[in-house]
Amino acid sequence: MPFWPCHGRGVKAAGMEALARSPSWLCGELDLSPEPGVLVLDCRPREMYEALRVVGAISVAIPSILLRRLRRGQLTVPSLIRCPEEREGFASRCATHAVLLYDEGREAGPSGGPTALEEEEDSVMAVMLHTLRKDGCQVYYLKGGFQMFHRLYPQHCESGTSVSARWLAPPASVLGLGGLRLGSLGSDGDSDPDRDPLSGTGPESDNPSPSSQPPFPVQILPNLYLGCAKHSADRDTLSKLGIRYILNVTPNLPNIFEKNGDFRYKQIPISDHWSQNLSQFFPEAIQFIDEALSQRSGVLVHCLAGVSRSVTVTVAYLMQRLGLSLNDAYDFVKRRKSNISPNFNFMGQLLDFEKTLRSPCDQLANEEQAFFTPPANQHQDPPPSP
Repeated sequence: MPFWPCHGRGVKAAGMEALARSPSWLCGELDLSPEPGVLVLDCRPREMYEALRVVGAISVAIPSILLRRLRRGQLTVPSLIRCPEEREGFASRCATHAVLLYDEGREAGPSGGPTALEEEEDSVMAVMLHTLRKDGCQVYYLKGGFQMFHRLYPQHCESGTSVSARWLAPPASVLGLGGLRLGSLGSDGDSDPDRDPLSGTGPESDNPSPSSQPPFPVQILPNLYLGCAKHSADRDTLSKLGIRYILNVTPNLPNIFEKNGDFRYKQIPISDHWSQNLSQFFPEAIQFIDEALSQRSGVLVHCLAGVSRSVTVTVAYLMQRLGLSLNDAYDFVKRRKSNISPNFNFMGQLLDFEKTLRSPCDQLANEEQAFFTPPANQHQDPPPSP
């Protein structure tokens, strides 16, 4: 069901205008201290949110490759809020308070052209607007976006580390398995009954039916295989594929053939839960895969169902070793194994990992540009001789 009230360009624009709220309206709501009557959601990328945002806004950034899950109803808007306090606060108040969404936006020109939202029906903000309206929320969007609001009301904008940012960068003491806040430390999150609902459980979740599982590990690259727990226990298949290295991305599945010495194991004790920090293990996982490939040995990366944790590690490997973007690495794996579905938090960690991989190159490019770009007056012709 399209969220646009009617069809036709002129009618559509008129319908969207009814959902727009002006910067002055938001300013008035924010002045209602100590508790504004509106919940403000920032739909921009997280780095923009951290740099500058509306006071009290909550970040709901989402990677573009997960946008289809939100559109299909497989994710909820509260599940995009990573800070538990902010998520619970939004969930308890969104039925009684107005919700205002904003992106970076742009100011309309003299002709009063359409807003970005009216032109991009598949944008993050447009999909969220549609989702919240279907959920019965009283939801609007900020006309002119953040650009216009900041220009008019800079006193209602803030920068620096927010509650969400502190949650996304937990102290070292909670990064280990013992400090993680899990629904059940004894369960494995790839199984549907124990998987946290905020991890994006749905038709694409890490709970495939037996018939959807390929009978053998899937080859991603020469000697690099992606699979599930069943594959890790099939010694005949492992031998046929030349697999002698096994990367076990679970906290509790046994390394079945470890004692006989025929296989080399590495275990990453991570459950498929939104609170887990899998990215801290990327370097050692990548090094383990590299070691296997350097020995011309097959390596199996597996978790329980083979669709979330092991996929996240495999995508990270492709990003670093092949220089692929997150989107391209994800699609690369998806074309070979169609039932992949990393949970939302792991996708966020891959997005952060992508930034660490790109930033040195970007910095070098900027330095080279600065080095090779002469001063503005260097190429000016010398003044004529008197």
